Amino acid sequence: MVSAGAGNKKAFGLDRGSNNYSDLEYAEVIIVAGANVSETFPTLTHWIWKARDRGAKLIVIDPRVIPLARTADLHLDVKPGTDSALYGAMLNYLHEKDLLDHDFINNHTSGFEETLAAVKTHTLSWAEQVTGIQKEKIQQAAEWWGKAKTSFLLHARGIEHHSKGVDNVVGCINLVLATGRIGKPYCGYATITGQGNGQGGREHGHKCDQLPGNRDITNPEHRKYIADVWGIEEKDLPGKGLSAYEIIEAIHRGEIKGLLTICFNPLVSLPNSNYVREALEKLEYYVAIDFFLNETARHADLVLAGSLQEEEEGTTTSAEGRVIKINKAIDPPGDAKTDTSIILELASRLGAKDKFTYENSEAIFNELRVASKGGTADYYGITYQRIVENMGMFWPCPSLDHPGTPRLWEDRKFKTPDGKAHFNPAPYRPPGEVTDNEYPVVLTTGRVVSQYLSGTQTRRIGKLVGQYPEPQLEIHPELALKFGIEQREVVKVSTRRGEGLFPANIVDTIRKDTVFIPYHWPGKLSANLLTPGTLDPVSKIPEFKVCACKLEPQGHIAPPAEKSSAFKSS
Repeated sequence: MVSAGAGNKKAFGLDRGSNNYSDLEYAEVIIVAGANVSETFPTLTHWIWKARDRGAKLIVIDPRVIPLARTADLHLDVKPGTDSALYGAMLNYLHEKDLLDHDFINNHTSGFEETLAAVKTHTLSWAEQVTGIQKEKIQQAAEWWGKAKTSFLLHARGIEHHSKGVDNVVGCINLVLATGRIGKPYCGYATITGQGNGQGGREHGHKCDQLPGNRDITNPEHRKYIADVWGIEEKDLPGKGLSAYEIIEAIHRGEIKGLLTICFNPLVSLPNSNYVREALEKLEYYVAIDFFLNETARHADLVLAGSLQEEEEGTTTSAEGRVIKINKAIDPPGDAKTDTSIILELASRLGAKDKFTYENSEAIFNELRVASKGGTADYYGITYQRIVENMGMFWPCPSLDHPGTPRLWEDRKFKTPDGKAHFNPAPYRPPGEVTDNEYPVVLTTGRVVSQYLSGTQTRRIGKLVGQYPEPQLEIHPELALKFGIEQREVVKVSTRRGEGLFPANIVDTIRKDTVFIPYHWPGKLSANLLTPGTLDPVSKIPEFKVCACKLEPQGHIAPPAEKSSAFKSS
């Protein structure tokens, strides 16, 4: 979610969706961009349907007719890698038709003129040529959005996992700011998390440039505060680190010799899998902490058996910014330990026992409250007791008598240096890799309903494996006919990084110039054998969602997938 976080900080100075999801119910227009919520975030679908029941218009932006798009009022089947062209054209149209909130723009934002100038050539006709969406549909989407009294825009990895993911995010935010629909009841903007604690993790240090409370690890004042909380010298804090894929690149350069990972399966989840595998083999020492022996852990010198979420007490933070308590339900089996106890034991053996003297998870959370105090992600007023009594607490919550903040920006005081929301120019630029004569087809990747992330858990559950036991190549009938591909025929899909064999699933719910492969499988079944390591210059997120490929039918039909083979790495 780093592209979302970077875009939010650029625009608002704070990384969190602006509203709790209950505001969705009364929105007149809802845009869902790059988010297959029916399959990957079904609890959110509930709120969208409640809005539909009240007459809300739903606009879905995705190259596939995902389940949510089947009954949408408008489906914009954007060509992968062209999202920013769509948002720029919509903003340009809003300006041409004066569907703007001038009072909000003039009094509460900065950078509007520069942002508008960056998309002045983004006409509807131009956008139709670039995105492949009929200009009448783009116009309709802009008019519905511009004329609505209340609205909500949501997006997820579909627009964020690009070499210009941050541009896509600020392009969406520009539409929200231009119409002034933020900080008001039933008006908002939200980033949809990809997993349970995607929001909470990136607030407190899972990003390589952060310290607790969404503080900046390069800011001297932020560093001094956290060093004092932890009882160490500021100079002993590390500097800005590397993102996940940059770590792989650094291993190849010989700059990183040893690695410790926790609940991470990069051999499946990172792009260019062959490159990742080579990096793992170059390490002098690798330790993996996980609850199952995943594909990456098989390369480890030492594996420490960790815990599932249900085996440890703690908190997570939802996409809304709601801090939720997780109660321990069962002990880890056998000799496995909780992740926290492993970390505490490592700290002790490394000579830092005096800095890790926590009696329980609540003591750790109470330190986090202090560490986050005064930061933009301020948890200080949130306690275990308040979380339980209120069914969760929304941050920022700076004091014990503060009620929490379900809806941000009602006071129009943004966390930027000038106190205003920032428009950010986002002119269209092509993706890192475009189609050509050798690789003429666009490949995009994503998830399916029965599998989760790298499949470490779900590929071990029989019923889920039975529902979707193997990755398939989704392809439109016209594109299949062009290449002579039959239903269930094995197709070799090749890119500049690798190749894989996938059975064809011919469907009319995908663009005619695009194919789709889900990424949950390892080894020869891995979609990430094909994807590029091109990074967004700001967020350093790889471009998972678009690359160029070629298709070669193999002349035989794939046999039925075997459940027993679904977890194999070959």
